[in-house]
Amino acid sequence: MIHPTATVDDAARLDATVRVEAHAVIGPDVEIGAGTRIGPHTVVLGPTRIGCDNAVHAHACLGDAPQDKGYAGEPTTLEIGDRNIIREFVTMHRGTTEDAGRTRVGSDGFFMAYSHVAHDCRVGDGVIMANGVTLGGHVEVGDRANLGGLCAIHQFVRIGRHVMLGGGSIVRKDIPPFAMASGNRARLHGLNTRGLERAGFHAQSITALRRAYRTLFRSSRRLEDALDTLREGESAAPEVMELITFLEGSVRGVTR
Repeated sequence: MIHPTATVDDAARLDATVRVEAHAVIGPDVEIGAGTRIGPHTVVLGPTRIGCDNAVHAHACLGDAPQDKGYAGEPTTLEIGDRNIIREFVTMHRGTTEDAGRTRVGSDGFFMAYSHVAHDCRVGDGVIMANGVTLGGHVEVGDRANLGGLCAIHQFVRIGRHVMLGGGSIVRKDIPPFAMASGNRARLHGLNTRGLERAGFHAQSITALRRAYRTLFRSSRRLEDALDTLREGESAAPEVMELITFLEGSVRGVTR
C-alpha cells in the first residue's frame, strides 16, 4: 500500500506488499523487498537495496550521498538486509569509490533514533546501535555487537562480534571480539560473559576465552608475545583463534 501523499519514482522496484506511509519519498534505483514498511516522511534514495520485513520509522534517510568531500556522484550503493528495525531520524549513506563502493547493513539489527551508518561501513547481523551512535566511514561492526547510546566510532575502526560497548564511549582503536569496553577514550573492561551466555556459547568456549583474555590484556607481556603464546597452545578453541586472527589484522591498533 502506498499512501496518496507519498512520492515513489516510477523506476523504483517495490514488492506489492511494501507499505509506504504519508509523505515518504522513494527515489529511482531503489529496490524494497516483501513486507517492509517505510514510515512517514522517510526518504530512500538510490542505488539502494532493502530486503524483506524491515520496519523503517518516521524521518529516516537511507541511501543518500556519502558525506565525503572526494565523492563526485559515482553510482555507489547501500544494501540493507532483512528484519531490521530502523527508528526515527536514522541515517545510512551509500559507499564511495575509495572503498568497495558499498555500505552494507546485515539483518535483524536494531538501529535506534538518530544513529548513523556512514559511507563504506560494514555492519553485521543482529547489531544493536542505541540512540545517537555514530559510525565514521569504513567502520566494521561484527555480528551481535551492542553499542550503547551516543558512542562515536572513528573511521576504519573494527568492532568484533559480541562486543558490549558502554554508552558515550569514544572509540579510536579496534575493539576485539567478545569484549566489554567503555570510556573516553574507550578501554577494555573484561569479557562479555553475560552476553556470550545469552548467545548460547558453551561454557568451555567462555573459559577458553577468559584465559586468552587474561594472557592478552591482563599480563605484562607485549601483545605480540602474548599472541605467540596463544598460537603455540594446543587445540585452541575456535573462538580463541577468531580472537587471534582479529588482533593480527588490526591496522589502527587495539583497544587495551
